[in-house]
Amino acid sequence: MGSAIAVTDQTFETEVLKSAEPVLVDFWAPWCGPCRAVAPTVESIAAEYAGKVKVVKVNTDESGEVAMKLGITSIPTLMVFKGGQMVERVVGNRPKADLISLVTKHL
Repeated sequence: MGSAIAVTDQTFETEVLKSAEPVLVDFWAPWCGPCRAVAPTVESIAAEYAGKVKVVKVNTDESGEVAMKLGITSIPTLMVFKGGQMVERVVGNRPKADLISLVTKHL
């Protein structure tokens, strides 16, 4: 329990837009250095906030449709969704405190 869920174009609506809890979405790709750098932080937030916040990861190489619809032009991009709506968006590797602040204001 408490690890980020891999989400695809096919599961994005169910896992993110229809989620009862706020969702932190990490848009990433395997070749992206800053994406790999922020990954442990994203995983630790998934563990620490399990049951309060859903944390998901979207591989933009494999699920480009969702990324394109949401206007993702740089990765990593992290978004918070609440009630099916995007309420926060940050681009780039951010300190853990910044990401926790981003998420907790929507609990």
